[in-house]
Formats: sequence, structure tokens, C-alpha cells
Amino acid sequence: MDQDKQKREAALAALEFIAPGTRLGVGTGSTVNFLIDALPDIADKIDVVVASSIATESRLRMAGFTVSELSEVGDLDLYIDGADEVNKQLHLIKGGGGALTREKILAGAARKFVCIVDESKRVGVLGSFPLPVEIIPMAESLVSRQFVKARGQPILRKDFVTDNGNLILDVHGLQITNPLEMEQRFNQVPGVVTVGIFAQRPADALLIAREGGVDQLGS
Repeated sequence: MDQDKQKREAALAALEFIAPGTRLGVGTGSTVNFLIDALPDIADKIDVVVASSIATESRLRMAGFTVSELSEVGDLDLYIDGADEVNKQLHLIKGGGGALTREKILAGAARKFVCIVDESKRVGVLGSFPLPVEIIPMAESLVSRQFVKARGQPILRKDFVTDNGNLILDVHGLQITNPLEMEQRFNQVPGVVTVGIFAQRPADALLIAREGGVDQLGS
């Protein structure tokens, strides 16, 4: 099974979590795009839908959905999103698509967070994928120095601005052996909007597509 087929299988498996009347948050990325393509078939189950990015909002509208603002909806029943890396504790690295802050907001607003990935995203220790960090533009050098002290190599993502008007540093070379501690510590650095570690709010269920099926961790 190629990677796109695995992504599609993970996305389709997540449809089982959508019950009638669901207030749904939708993430961003290639795996989530397969989910969006499948949502019209169960549109009658979805009460309202909220998007984590401008790109996702556009794709949802093209699929026939009216997209609401989180401030209008309040709490969500379910948030479905992908990840760039996952571990067996259901901690994640996210932000390869640059939507990490809005994704973290929707995950925090959701009663249940389901993460959908292909098996290439499963790792023993987070950090092989460069850690995305959304920053206020004027803080680039300050934040970069803090990651260099932590033995990371921060690289500014070129020609990229987030939906919030900020920049992304991709930090290479980190061994994230304690995701909870590192997320908390670097979120305190002035100028950091948020880091792409999802450990304080991990996934509740992780669907990992592989050759021959979809494995589920959590519930």
C-alpha cells in the first residue's frame, strides 16, 4: 500500500468517530484532505464544522460545507487532524503545514481529538522531523538563540507567513525525550506563539494506517 492509500485509509477510519449532531473541527494537511473529500457522504451527521486554516476552510466550502468560527460554536465534540510525528504516548509533532497554532486551539476546544497518520509517522522518540515553532516576527533572533542553547538548529521557513501573520522556525536536531517539559518550557520564551509539540493536549485516539489495515491507539 503506497503512502497516499494509507493516508486515505486512516482518514476513512476516522469517519467512525463522527456521530449524529457532531460539532466537528477539521485539521490541515494531505491526510486531512482525504477526510474532507469523504465528509460530504456523511454531511447529515455534522451539525457545524470549524476549520484550522484558510486552506482547509476553502476545501470544506468547495465540498459544500458552511464553515463556522470557533467563537460562534464554543466547544467541539470532535477534532480530526494529522501529524508529522507520533509516539506511543499519543504525543505529536505538528506544524509541517504551518497551521500549528490554530490546530492547537481546536484540539484544546475539542472533547475528543482523533489523529490520523500513515505508518511512516510513527517514531520511538520525537524530533527527527524538524520542530515547527510559530513566532512573532521581531522575536526571530531571540527565539533562535534559545533553541541553539538547547542544541537545536533553528532555520527560518523561507517565503512563508502563517494565517496569523507570523513566521515559522523549523528546529532541527532535537531529541524530544520529554515532550511535556519541552512544550511547556519553550512556550514560555517571549515571542513564541506556540511550539509544534502536542503533549499537554495529546491525541485521544491515534489511527495509524499500515499495509493490511489501520491500528488504533487510545480510544
